[in-house]
Amino acid sequence: MRPESSLSADAPVRVIERIEALLPQMSETMSKIGILLLAQPTAPLELSITDLADRAGTSAATVTRFCRLLGYSGYVQFRVAVAADSARTSDEERRADIGRSLRPDDSAQDVLRNVLNAHERSLRATAALLDLELCGQVADRIAGARHLDIYGTGGSAAMASELRNRLYRIGVNAHSWGDVHAGLASASIQDEHTVAIGISNSGLTSETVEMLGQAKSSGAYTVAITNRLTSPLGQLADACLIASVPERYLHPADLSAKHSQLFVLDLLYLLVAQRNYDATLERIAASAAAVLGHRRPGPADRLPERPGRHDRPAQAVPQ
Repeated sequence: MRPESSLSADAPVRVIERIEALLPQMSETMSKIGILLLAQPTAPLELSITDLADRAGTSAATVTRFCRLLGYSGYVQFRVAVAADSARTSDEERRADIGRSLRPDDSAQDVLRNVLNAHERSLRATAALLDLELCGQVADRIAGARHLDIYGTGGSAAMASELRNRLYRIGVNAHSWGDVHAGLASASIQDEHTVAIGISNSGLTSETVEMLGQAKSSGAYTVAITNRLTSPLGQLADACLIASVPERYLHPADLSAKHSQLFVLDLLYLLVAQRNYDATLERIAASAAAVLGHRRPGPADRLPERPGRHDRPAQAVPQ
């Protein structure tokens, strides 16, 4: 059983960021509250729970569930968080922080600021939404897998290829598939000793859902990396890792999705590398040495040293 949200009230994520991150997972009635607050972020400071519910066209009970989904125990704690955000954010910063659509009269500085804010929000929300215990379980599965398939089309195919390259270099038998025919063929020969990962921002890409579904039918442990837990891909997988994407400023969606997806992939790669740390360092050093002759030497170039026992940090000797 998956938790509704791994966000906690003390996570370093503002209320608006929490709403943006969880909006795709909200029910229709809850999303009415979220949309209202994205347009009027300080409304809870002026409205009682009943007034907010009336303005959003929903009930006070739904507002309470909305607050809990965001990581707050109730409406009072939610209002305190809104007040804290408001106190430390100027009007100009708030407009940039909330994000908006690109306008033709924006200066280059405006575009730079809003792109940076959008990506920062995406990464912060992704970090808050990730279930680290689940990430560890996925890393264990990958590290012990006989074979790893990674599926993705379009922009997500590049992310699949990136993860394959990283993991293959440290000894994981990883393969990525963007073509549905090749992907289905590979998925059909998986078993309980394999892992399959599907990457899709929307979780609606039929080819990726089909490939991951075939791998699951074959017995593989399946993982979805998506912005929508409630999507077909998210619901199909044994484990779903959320890569949060702000949907109002950057378009098309893959432009903003790549950063949060890569953030999740970075985390998985490093967690897998930890599982067999010495062997990982050996393989990285070996692969670096193999391609060194194809690089022009520079002042900072230095062949990575293979780790030895003498390289490990000295253990403190009990007195």
